[in-house]
Amino acid sequence: MFTLPKLDYGYDLLVPYFSKEMLEVHYGKHHQAYVDKLNGVMESLPELQGKSVEYLISNLGEIPDKYRTAIRNFGGGHYNHSLFWKFISPNGGGVPSGKLAHAIDKKYGSFQLFKDEFTKQSLSLFGSGWVWLQPDLSIIASNNQDSPLNDGLASPIMGIDVWEHAYYLDYKYNRALYIEAWWQIVNWDEAEKVF
Repeated sequence: MFTLPKLDYGYDLLVPYFSKEMLEVHYGKHHQAYVDKLNGVMESLPELQGKSVEYLISNLGEIPDKYRTAIRNFGGGHYNHSLFWKFISPNGGGVPSGKLAHAIDKKYGSFQLFKDEFTKQSLSLFGSGWVWLQPDLSIIASNNQDSPLNDGLASPIMGIDVWEHAYYLDYKYNRALYIEAWWQIVNWDEAEKVF
């Protein structure tokens, strides 16, 4: 059965950008709920037990109609959040380095132009969802708990959760302030490694 991934940092180490309470609720309540509900659905799918969450959300056509939406939502929620925790770090922020920095500059003209475009897409996504940086350095958005894997694309190298549950405790309904705080903890080392 699926479990929450272990965080690489303590709940209080993202302060002042993410409060301890916000991280406890987002990780320990919201993400845990996706895991619990996914495990509940999987009990009815013994033929798919043992498959990875990546496999499940990449092969939704193999899921019986009755369970497909639940796997899409709960499996996607688990997968997306599992990535999200890796994409942030108490030692994050700043700008990327190495090959990733060079590639971003080449594609967007500068890091600032990339950051502006990523922020624009994060602010303009209607409702709940995610904004991702793909290995080809395209910026894409997905609604709800969809991910690039649903569309046969590669796993992203970075992404932001723009569901209100990701920021309402600290930032109320101000997505812009949350996004600006998130830039201060982006884990560029992880992004460079995945890239």
